[in-house]
Amino acid sequence: MVVRNWVLAMYRTQLHRFLNSGISRLLRPRLGLLKQHEPKPIVIPQNYHATEPPLSPPLISITTPTLNQGQFLALTMKSVLDQNYPRLEYVVQDGASTDGTRELLEVCAHESLTWESAPDRGQAHAINLGFKGTTGEIMAYLNSDDLLLPGCLNYVASYFERNPGVDVIYGHRVLIDEQAREIGRWILPPHSNEVVTWTDYVPQETLFWRRRIWDRIGGAVDEAFNYAMDWDLILRFVDAGAIFVRVPRFLGAFRVHEDQKTIAAKIQWGDPEVALLRERLHGRTVTSDEAFWKVRGYILRHLKLHLLYRLGIVRF
Repeated sequence: MVVRNWVLAMYRTQLHRFLNSGISRLLRPRLGLLKQHEPKPIVIPQNYHATEPPLSPPLISITTPTLNQGQFLALTMKSVLDQNYPRLEYVVQDGASTDGTRELLEVCAHESLTWESAPDRGQAHAINLGFKGTTGEIMAYLNSDDLLLPGCLNYVASYFERNPGVDVIYGHRVLIDEQAREIGRWILPPHSNEVVTWTDYVPQETLFWRRRIWDRIGGAVDEAFNYAMDWDLILRFVDAGAIFVRVPRFLGAFRVHEDQKTIAAKIQWGDPEVALLRERLHGRTVTSDEAFWKVRGYILRHLKLHLLYRLGIVRF
């Protein structure tokens, strides 16, 4: 065990030295990096805006849990409601914010939007409250600082209609800053159930699933998690036999900012919850070095795809 850990640590040290060299700048993995370059305007392919829904569009249920994120919530809601998807039920579940969120919601009127402002027991509980009473065949939750990209819902609905055997889909990720300027992109290889047992690179804001798989796992996010509830949800989908597909499209944008829960809560909740999930999966303690080694093939596939994207050889 000691020798194995030493070898893994040495491998990672040497790899990091290479990745930090000027020669390897173009080949540096972007997965896990939340700021990759200086802010610039997001460029959205024109065909994204022209995406059409299927002839018989399924009802899509989306919930946004929020607490004191009023500065970002309006743009998040706009990114959902401006999709102009013909059959949408959108629920904003506010945990009794004190920053003007309720006042914002009170002046928002849209036939697809409902909202509630009441105390909850945390993000996972808010997600479950938001989904309570929804009936959509397709489901997703979008955090109150993230965005859906144009045409996302039409694309998702059409994909599910064309692929009735698929239960869960997700796409590539755009990273944005506080002013919604692009600061990076995650280009993901095809989905791997094996990789997801070691680490979670699935962009949560791009994740959509069928209600049938949601019902199969009990119809709820596990409220024991404060940080890793999305990874736990994905793993429960895998355990239930879900068919996953990483679709060839950017579906959402993940916002990086100073008050972000993903950053602020990582040490308090994130690291222990990630360690707990890995131990649950593998029956023993799994170090970050070992997890990194286990997914090295996936990282190499990401590097190849990222390079092809940067060179304009493949487009999404």
